[in-house]
Amino acid sequence: MIQRRKTKRIQIGNVKIGGDAPISVQSMTNTDTRDVKSTLKQIYNLAENGCELVRLAILNPEAAQAVKEIKKKSPLPLIADIHFDYRLAIACINNGIDALRINPGNIGKEEHTKKVVAMAKANNIPIRIGINGGSLEKEIEKLDIELPEKMVMSAMRHIKILEDNDFDKIKISLKSSNVLATIEAYRLISKKVDYPLHLGVTEAGTYTGGIVKSAVGLGTLLAEGIGDTIRVSLTDSPIEEVKAGYMILKSLGLRKRGINFISCPTCGRTQIDLINLAKTVEKRLENFDKNLTIAVMGCAVNGPGEAKHADYGIAGGIKEGYIFKKGEIIKRLPEEKLVDEFVNLIQMENV
Repeated sequence: MIQRRKTKRIQIGNVKIGGDAPISVQSMTNTDTRDVKSTLKQIYNLAENGCELVRLAILNPEAAQAVKEIKKKSPLPLIADIHFDYRLAIACINNGIDALRINPGNIGKEEHTKKVVAMAKANNIPIRIGINGGSLEKEIEKLDIELPEKMVMSAMRHIKILEDNDFDKIKISLKSSNVLATIEAYRLISKKVDYPLHLGVTEAGTYTGGIVKSAVGLGTLLAEGIGDTIRVSLTDSPIEEVKAGYMILKSLGLRKRGINFISCPTCGRTQIDLINLAKTVEKRLENFDKNLTIAVMGCAVNGPGEAKHADYGIAGGIKEGYIFKKGEIIKRLPEEKLVDEFVNLIQMENV
């Protein structure tokens, strides 16, 4: 059983973060924020797939202005991602944003940060201090210390600015494309402050590599009880980020949304098209929001024996398969009929 680190609780829209709140899953739109229609379409799609918070890139005043219209129809709390121009943060607050993400290393003068903090405080808007290993302040970057220490030093400097202005609705991230540096930075900061932590490995890569890096980085920290909200960064659809986030959390028993899918590797005993069978079943049930364990196993050795704990499963035979339920075989079917019968059974019994 994972013992989560105790943190302060903040709230972004209707989503609680920190304390004993569930670890939330978030993503970021990849549309042009100025295109309100396309951005809202993607936000709705993200919401349908379980996303709980969504971040918008605010590149210019027009994007900040679009926040007003997006906010009116968004089913999810909105976070403005601000770089370089502090005035965009102020504009987003005026237009109804739910939270801000600021990279202090590139926002400019300390007085600019203070102006943003004053507006956020007046409007009850949480701020994420977003530290990236590749964009630290120049004076910190030059120091002869390890990257994780530099990242924590940057974070602590900006936490102090917020605290000196009597502001504590703070969330922190310390991301690097280096997995080990990311892990160490979060470990270090978790010993210094009790603010909630947003976990992520930045610039993790394309689908497979990005999921592996994120699973190693986020999974290590989450298993140690560190982390209150996560974003899996992929060079892919934001929908895939959300799915991957839930897979990581489910593997650690930290969230139970949707199907827990298990399948065995292929081997010489397998005499059914297990790879396509498993992929098809998983795809057909990917949006089935029931807390069930579903198994697709290649032979009688692995299923139903090793998968008897599954709520429902398939065990392969010679061009046929057996459907089992809690370890008991209930049907024997030819391979071509397995998927339809299996999925229909699960859906009918779990309306």
